[in-house]
Amino acid sequence: MKTTVSLKPADVQKDWVLIDADGLVLGRLAALIANRLRGKHKPQFTPHVDCGDHIIVVNAEKVKVTGKKMDDSVFYYHTGYPGGIKGRSIRQRLEGKNPESVIEKAVERMITRGPLQRQQMKNLHIYAGPSHPHHGQQPQALDVAALNRKNTNRNARA
Repeated sequence: MKTTVSLKPADVQKDWVLIDADGLVLGRLAALIANRLRGKHKPQFTPHVDCGDHIIVVNAEKVKVTGKKMDDSVFYYHTGYPGGIKGRSIRQRLEGKNPESVIEKAVERMITRGPLQRQQMKNLHIYAGPSHPHHGQQPQALDVAALNRKNTNRNARA
């Protein structure tokens, strides 16, 4: 008998994964993180259940982008006041006071919107530097650079 198994939230097994973003390409890293947060890498993936892993990203300020996107790609936001649209390039955001927001926004825009997205984004922990406070969870290191040679680009800009 062939039946489709639908996970219940109580049956979900969540792992802790550590990713070092030093030298990795932003878009490829964000796509990999989004798939892991949703749980699409697991055989028991269920679309309406948060079955993804907890992801810890360190060295977020050292992420790379290819081409001229460092200066040309602009993130726009609005202050809420009339005429209050503002924009900052990826370079300005990485050199600013909150460089982890670049990866966070890239991942957030790759996950389906709604209440489940907000629940899954709480499983993403991003830190600008090399240290993190989640040593007690014993995260497993994931070498993203070894998965595909395009994940690190020697021509990418810092």
